[in-house]
Amino acid sequence: MSSDPANKPRISRRWGPSSRSLRARLVAAMVILPALAFLVVGVTTEVTLNKVLYGRVDDQLTAAASRAPRTFEPPAPLGAAPNKPDCTQPRERGFPPGQIIGTLAARTCRGVVVNSDVLVERGQPQPDVGALNATLLSVPVGTAPHSYDLGDLGDYRLVARGMPDGAVLITGLPLAETQETLYLVAGVVGGVTVLVLLAVGYAGVVIVRRALRPLSRVAATATRVSQLTLDRGEVELPQRVAEGDADIRTEVGQVGAALNRMLEHVGSALEARHASETQVRQFVADASHELRTPLAAIRGYAELSRRSRQPVPPDVAHMLRRVESEAQRMTALVEDLLLLARLDAGRPLAHGPVDLTMLTVDAVSDAYAAGPHHDWRLDLPDEPVMVTGDSARLQQVLANLLTNARVHTPEGTPVTISVTASAGQATLRVADAGPGIPAELLAHIFERFARGDNSRSRAAGSTGLGLSIVHAVIGAQGGSVEVDSVPGRTRFTVRLPLSPSGSAPPAEPSGNRDLPQNTR
Repeated sequence: MSSDPANKPRISRRWGPSSRSLRARLVAAMVILPALAFLVVGVTTEVTLNKVLYGRVDDQLTAAASRAPRTFEPPAPLGAAPNKPDCTQPRERGFPPGQIIGTLAARTCRGVVVNSDVLVERGQPQPDVGALNATLLSVPVGTAPHSYDLGDLGDYRLVARGMPDGAVLITGLPLAETQETLYLVAGVVGGVTVLVLLAVGYAGVVIVRRALRPLSRVAATATRVSQLTLDRGEVELPQRVAEGDADIRTEVGQVGAALNRMLEHVGSALEARHASETQVRQFVADASHELRTPLAAIRGYAELSRRSRQPVPPDVAHMLRRVESEAQRMTALVEDLLLLARLDAGRPLAHGPVDLTMLTVDAVSDAYAAGPHHDWRLDLPDEPVMVTGDSARLQQVLANLLTNARVHTPEGTPVTISVTASAGQATLRVADAGPGIPAELLAHIFERFARGDNSRSRAAGSTGLGLSIVHAVIGAQGGSVEVDSVPGRTRFTVRLPLSPSGSAPPAEPSGNRDLPQNTR
């Protein structure tokens, strides 16, 4: 019995803002918003200050350029005739009054730098500006001031003006102080921004943590409720959100109050469910118990009638045999229902050391007697495997599993039964190479009245209680049972706790513990 396993849903995790905690998102929002505000203020301040400072430099440069011609135009001697303008003649160095330290003055003529000089403080060495001729010649004439990199002199603001003799006078002012001011403002704004953001982040963590503390308590209450066993038995829901965390005047309080109302409704529903299950369980137990006596009487009378000394017509004898057969089948069904009802009611089973290997040998011998045309195979360890449980119920578990393999597989199908022990537990596996369990039935295989076919006949169908008894008995013994199935292979795996005592109990008399010759 196998089938393709149900496809398991794949859980995709998307790492993004939605995957972060609410606390992290609130703190991030508290930090990002001031950061954006500081960024806008800082950029606006820097751009405005840059425009103002460069505008001031340009005004100073325009004033300096208006005084620059006097630098290279020394006055002619008294009584001398004015010289014919000749831009190629070098002029004496000198700066008119009012020029600031660092002012650059240069005179070009016909693509050649005739004079160039930088105003320095008294006693300072004169910088060499000869290497800047290419840059000075590239300054456009009659345009607005532009910024240029003058190497060791740094950044300068330069402007060029044409003279009557054809020369071009270039005047420049240093931008070092302006740039230092801009860098200082940017550093101050950046530093203050970082400090403020750190303070806001720390305060945000403290404030958000304190504000969300009630929500954490509500989540803890919901977590404790989720850990309760709600699917069976009598369920109590004592967990509730504290009154202080259920104040409907706050958002978190509304969540807490809603959770309390939901727990009230769930608790009422669970109580109703438990009461209904108790009534049904009690009815099944009482009905099963009461039916055993009349069923035994029916079987007895049917058997007694067949053994009467008076001749019985063949058709009557056939009917009596059918009555006895169906009474036996009904008795088995009633016994199964009574067992399930007792297990549901929580009645404890016997707990003692049980030799699982010997139980397996006996069960396989019985299975061979019922299905000699199957290929029964045994895989047992050299030493006995002792488990803790109820010997009679475990024997019933083995019988149900082997019967399930025999009934739902064709003759000649290999059925392998193995027993192993490791890590404090024993593992029993029953595997067959049959057609498999239908996919739609695999998830419900241990439910009551779950059948692999729709037939209810004794020859082809079943009551659908065998595997549910296996599941209930193993669960009551503190173990687990699972099934995996693909076409051509079905395997039931039963796990039980090992017995603390390693010695096997005394062997009980058995009719036949030897395996049939064609079992392995």
